[in-house]
Amino acid sequence: VQLQASGGGSVQAGGSLRLSCAASGRTLSSYVVGWFRQAPGKKREFVAYRINKTGGNTLYADSVKGRFTISADYTENTVYLQMNSLKSEDTAVYYCAVDINPRYGASWRDPELYDYWGQGTLVTVSS
Repeated sequence: VQLQASGGGSVQAGGSLRLSCAASGRTLSSYVVGWFRQAPGKKREFVAYRINKTGGNTLYADSVKGRFTISADYTENTVYLQMNSLKSEDTAVYYCAVDINPRYGASWRDPELYDYWGQGTLVTVSS
């Protein structure tokens, strides 16, 4: 699977961006897709995931809950991360990743569960 993340950019606090994660090689409809981010000098952290295999169950980090939405368009084989009400602390490189062997009960907050990663897209939020 090859993942291409895009949509990052610079925005003022309170603004919105939509990130895209386009896949090739396999369809995303059977897998779990996650978004993670890494700010300068910090560890990579979980943002959100979507369990496509079970119809789209989602989970969000507390820091983005209510502001970010993960969705999928299977005709485009793409997963999106809509980010609203952006804050300066959302500044980071955002990565999408896919688990092609999802197991019942797994905790997809753990980046180690993911098999393939996109290259990252930079989001900069200025206050």
